Amino acid sequence: MAKAKVLFVCRHNSARSQMAQEYLNRLAGDRFKAESAGVEPGTLNPLAVEVMREAGIDISHNTTRSVFDLYRAGKLFDFVITVCDEATAEQCPLFAGITKRLHWSFEDPSALEGTHQEKLEKVRRIRDAIRARIEKWLEESGED
Repeated sequence: MAKAKVLFVCRHNSARSQMAQEYLNRLAGDRFKAESAGVEPGTLNPLAVEVMREAGIDISHNTTRSVFDLYRAGKLFDFVITVCDEATAEQCPLFAGITKRLHWSFEDPSALEGTHQEKLEKVRRIRDAIRARIEKWLEESGED
């Protein structure tokens, strides 16, 4: 059976979508192939790299990509899951084929304020919430 293709999308493809991609591939990589992209791709968020490293996952060599490049290339996905705010999610193109769209809103790590340690703690919470949401989705969809 072919793996279901999943695309995680956030604004910059710098933190939330990168974390979601890695967690889905690690938790259910035998059934899913996850990728990620951004509406306005930027650079990897160093806080996301740091908290993922704490969880034993190295994303420091990942690159950011544009969701529009994937769309123009005609890539097909079974699921497109936006992990940003609703306004950004609405900018995501509609992919051809039978694509189920889901929206899971998580706080944007690039918008956090405070000391480095305060921001790091908030990004840890976002990381853990993303993992928990993926685990819940796998359980709900019978994919666990």
